[in-house]
Amino acid sequence: MRSNLLIFILIAGLLSACGSQPTEAPASQPTEEIAPATEAPTDAPLPTDTAIPPTEVPTEEPTAEPATATEVSFAADIQPLLNSRCQACHGGDRGTEEGLDMTSYANLMAGSDNGPVIIAGDADGSLLVEMLVENKMPKRGPKLAPPQVQLIIDWVNQGALNN
Repeated sequence: MRSNLLIFILIAGLLSACGSQPTEAPASQPTEEIAPATEAPTDAPLPTDTAIPPTEVPTEEPTAEPATATEVSFAADIQPLLNSRCQACHGGDRGTEEGLDMTSYANLMAGSDNGPVIIAGDADGSLLVEMLVENKMPKRGPKLAPPQVQLIIDWVNQGALNN
């Protein structure tokens, strides 16, 4: 749950930053003279050629599970990410730190010296997700970008399938 909250805050910050970007100023509009209110009001529609100032987008409360548009593939999405960022210490030339081998789905699901690192369907309870969200891993090299972490979270929440 903590990881979902962190990701929601990050996304909300990005959206609010995008929404506050200056936009192109509209061309100057001719001003209309408003007649004094001497006549009874009518139900005439408002003119549509006037500029309406933008309004703020309402923020939503975070949901328990983020909606995912597509199914995440272990072979196409997760394994290449693990190969590029994790295998140097967890299955590459240096061996397997903490007994965690990330060279294959079976090895990853077998866990580490500390037990399972993935709990299928439960990203909040998965040690791998916790370490990524808290930026504790990878120790060497660049950290994963938020969309990459979200991809792993989505995969775990979708059941951590070998697909």
